[in-house]
Amino acid sequence: MNLPNKLTIVRILMVPLFLFFGLFRFPGEYGEVISRIVAALIFAAAAITDFADGKIARKYHLITDFGKFMDPLADKFLVFSAILVFVSSPMYTGNAALHIALVISGAIVIFRELAITSLRLVVMGSPKPVVIAASWYGKAKTFSQCIWAMVVMLEPVLFPFIPGSILTWISTVVMALLTIISGYDYIKSYWSYLDPTK
Repeated sequence: MNLPNKLTIVRILMVPLFLFFGLFRFPGEYGEVISRIVAALIFAAAAITDFADGKIARKYHLITDFGKFMDPLADKFLVFSAILVFVSSPMYTGNAALHIALVISGAIVIFRELAITSLRLVVMGSPKPVVIAASWYGKAKTFSQCIWAMVVMLEPVLFPFIPGSILTWISTVVMALLTIISGYDYIKSYWSYLDPTK
C-alpha cells in the first residue's frame, strides 16, 4: 500500500463526502452558497489526488496492479457522483433547459466510460493483450470533466453577474464533445479487437 495507492483510497473515501455536501443544502440565507463551495472544495481535493497519485507512481516506479485497477475506478466514482448530484439536487435543477443539458451530458459520460471500460477488457483478454494508454483526447476529456464540475458548482457563487449560466453551458458543451471525441478515438484505434466473427 504505497503512497499513490493511499491517495487513490483517499479519493474513493472522498466520494461519499462529496455526495453528502453536494446533495445537502446548508440552512440559512447563504446555505446554497456554502454547500456549493464545500462540495467544490472536496471535488477539487479529490481531483488533485488523481493528478498526484499518477505522477508519483510514474516518477518513483510505484505502479501496481492495485493502482491500475483502482485508480480509473476512483476517477469514475468521482465523475459519476458529480453527475448524480447535478441531476438530482434541487440546487442544480432550477433551470429546466440547463437541467436537461446536464442530464444528456451526464448520460454521454456514463455511456462513454462503460464502452471504453468494456473495450479495455476485450483488448486485455485478446491473444496479444496490450495496455490501452491514455491518449491526448482522453487526458483532455478528464481535464474538461473536472473543469465542468467546478464551473457548474461555482459559477453562481463566483460569477453571479453573468446571465444565463453561460459558463456552465460552455463547459457542458465542451466536456460532452471531448467525451464523445475521446471515446471515438479509442474505439477507432482498437476497432480491430472488436471482430464480430470471433
